[in-house]
Amino acid sequence: MKPMHVFFAPRTHRFGWAAGLLMLAGAWNAVFAQTGSPATTADPAVVSISFVGDVMLADRPGRSIAKGKDPFLLFEPLLARSDIRVANLECVVSTLGEAEPDKPWTFRAHPRTLQVLRRHIDAVSLANNHSGDFGPGAFAQMLGLLKARGVAYFGGGYDLQQAHQPLVLERQGLKIAFLGYNEFFPRSFEANFNKPGIAWSEDEQVVYDVKRAREHWGADLVIAMMHWGWEHEPLASARQRQLARLLIDAGADAVVGAHPHVVQNVEQYQGKPIIFSLGNFVFDGFRSVPTTTGWMLQLDVDRAGARSWRIFEARIDSQGTPRPSVTTPRLCWNRAKPDATQCVTAPQ
Repeated sequence: MKPMHVFFAPRTHRFGWAAGLLMLAGAWNAVFAQTGSPATTADPAVVSISFVGDVMLADRPGRSIAKGKDPFLLFEPLLARSDIRVANLECVVSTLGEAEPDKPWTFRAHPRTLQVLRRHIDAVSLANNHSGDFGPGAFAQMLGLLKARGVAYFGGGYDLQQAHQPLVLERQGLKIAFLGYNEFFPRSFEANFNKPGIAWSEDEQVVYDVKRAREHWGADLVIAMMHWGWEHEPLASARQRQLARLLIDAGADAVVGAHPHVVQNVEQYQGKPIIFSLGNFVFDGFRSVPTTTGWMLQLDVDRAGARSWRIFEARIDSQGTPRPSVTTPRLCWNRAKPDATQCVTAPQ
């Protein structure tokens, strides 16, 4: 099957709460009149999973939370409709450590931000190039804080074995394994046999992990969340495409990516979705339209794998707060179709 490409963002470089909620209330009704609620309401064997891209809770988002605000609030009506909600946590959450001296951008969020995160997100991938910004001690503290706040994690751990262990969540009788990997330097953030850290992407290892998720951990479905590609590139690289297909050939049911800070193209390979980059979600410091536009992916799965998916667009303001772009046509797919299309009605 030929891959399907959808292009959204040109190449670029980084660089009234109450009133808004009232306006969005009617808008959300219109959205769900068109797209429908997740299939879990009609079929108990279907699980709805929402994925968002880079979530960075330091800087302006962190200061907003310290003032009692919630940067996820405008997406709450949509996130709340999913059985599982997953994000890429693009920072360390800790009070410890010193910033890596050779990195131009380092992010450390206060532990109080986890109370807000937990309201909207069930699990986070730690496999990225910022989880280790303040050293292994800060990373280890974050693992304990996440556990204490009830936020599950994958793609990282107290040692190498734990970093490559899948997070297995059971919903509607389905065991769904989540694996996370980073491909962007510094590799010094990688876990070791006696050091906390992230899961690094090595082809033989990811194939082994995907197969083991089923054979050892008893997963019915496996989803890989990748941190990969080049920043600001709207198209997936040859490496991203090669690795995504390798993951699916190994048994993954879907591959979801982040890191480029812009959304990228999507593919269907062997009837399984590859969403190369969801872009930013909660993140400040960006100004261009591509870098302040992100996606929320809503993926419905059943025992046979990916059943349907749809994408909702977010526009991110200067405070790093995502706001739904309800008038933007949404991209949809279901297993009865070979390719994704612009959607105005719910996938069947």
